[in-house]
Amino acid sequence: MAAVVPEVPDIKFGTDGWRGVMARDFTFENVRRVAQAVAEWLKSQPGPRPPIVIGYDRRFCSDAFAAELAKVLCANEFKVTVSAEALPTPAITLLTQKLKAVGLVVTASHNPAAFNGIKIKLQGRAAPESVTQAVESFLDRAHPARLGGTPAKTKSYTEDYLNYLRSRSNPAKFAKDIKRPVVVDYLHGASGGLMAHLLPKGRLIEIRAGRDPLFGGVNPEPIEENLAALKKAVLDNKALLGIGIDGDGDRVAIIDDGGRYLTPCQVFPIVLEYLISNRGVKGKIVQSVSMGYLSGRIAAAHGLPFEEMPVGFKFVAEAVAKGTAVIAGEESGGYAWKGGLPERDGLVTGLLMLEICAKTRRTPSELWKMVAQKYGDSHFKRIDFRIHRPAVDKAAFTAKIQKRLPKKILNQGIKKILDFDGIKVILEDDSWVLMRPSGTEPLIRTYAETDKPERTQVLLEQAARWVNAHL
Repeated sequence: MAAVVPEVPDIKFGTDGWRGVMARDFTFENVRRVAQAVAEWLKSQPGPRPPIVIGYDRRFCSDAFAAELAKVLCANEFKVTVSAEALPTPAITLLTQKLKAVGLVVTASHNPAAFNGIKIKLQGRAAPESVTQAVESFLDRAHPARLGGTPAKTKSYTEDYLNYLRSRSNPAKFAKDIKRPVVVDYLHGASGGLMAHLLPKGRLIEIRAGRDPLFGGVNPEPIEENLAALKKAVLDNKALLGIGIDGDGDRVAIIDDGGRYLTPCQVFPIVLEYLISNRGVKGKIVQSVSMGYLSGRIAAAHGLPFEEMPVGFKFVAEAVAKGTAVIAGEESGGYAWKGGLPERDGLVTGLLMLEICAKTRRTPSELWKMVAQKYGDSHFKRIDFRIHRPAVDKAAFTAKIQKRLPKKILNQGIKKILDFDGIKVILEDDSWVLMRPSGTEPLIRTYAETDKPERTQVLLEQAARWVNAHL
């Protein structure tokens, strides 16, 4: 009888890395396979071998998985340093720039507790798709993965990251103008407790700051449905604002002084107006196609170029990294601007929102009211549809939806159609609806924004009919 050869699980890289369900896909054996692939890819590159810095979040066994990565890379004769503590992903991204290192982070970001993953960071930002594809191509070329070698070093990098945060927006310069408490909700993620090093104790209230690998039963994603505890804490403490940070520290959500969730289509315009008017940041503004119309209006008012790009922070970050853009935003709560890393960072944006409130002496609700009065109101909403097919041909999907479009929607003519990432239909009054298949999950994502919540809902219901007709 022929021997049964066990099937080797597929490892597919997505946005700047790989993730999977622990004990099913994300196993120690697969982590070793990825580590060896990273080693083989690096050995194929010209020039001296770079040092490697490995970080990890607070999930089950993330530190153990990080140690396993280090064993393989050390056996391949790389100089490896492992963070002495769990840190936000942007902290490791910072080190890739500061130490001219390759960064590996064991994290599944905002995904549920059952998941874990490995992100690859290079030159102060996420590894481009060309790199992740190359690493994937090296899987199992050297099998089994090597083990042994000189043990990795361990070092604390917390202070390096805190100094970077202070360089972006230093609370010491405006803390005296913060007259009300600030609530920070870490969602039990890797940023837990870091704001205590930056803000005065009498002004800071921290919730869900401790390590809980189950994240208190709530996915560590800073979206409105997961932030009930933060809303309550803001209202109970009459706080200035609430800051919600995701599991690995790169996404942020803002709750205003009235306990209301500010959508990214509201946060980004507030940030834009301040950076342009108060910090003097001038240049091209870029955002993902799933963001709103106010940023374009602000850019036009200040005579600045503006561009929408495919969904995914890597696209807008690349523009900032190359210097072709100075401010970037995306719908999942990621923002970056000139002078720092071309990488989203929840704590950096949270500190900037505090600075904006302190320097302008206005609450978040007052800031939003000013933006809305000047540039128009925004009511944004997203609804996802789960589908049975694992992938949808985006081009075919877009073409079929476009054929079904009427001449008028919400009694408005169609001003423009963007079709480079799903299909975004922009109406004459700038209201819009976007329908796009997810690139990572079996979902069709629908987004809409108008000046009234009921109009936004009508647009989403219409989008649902179009999507269901296609499926």
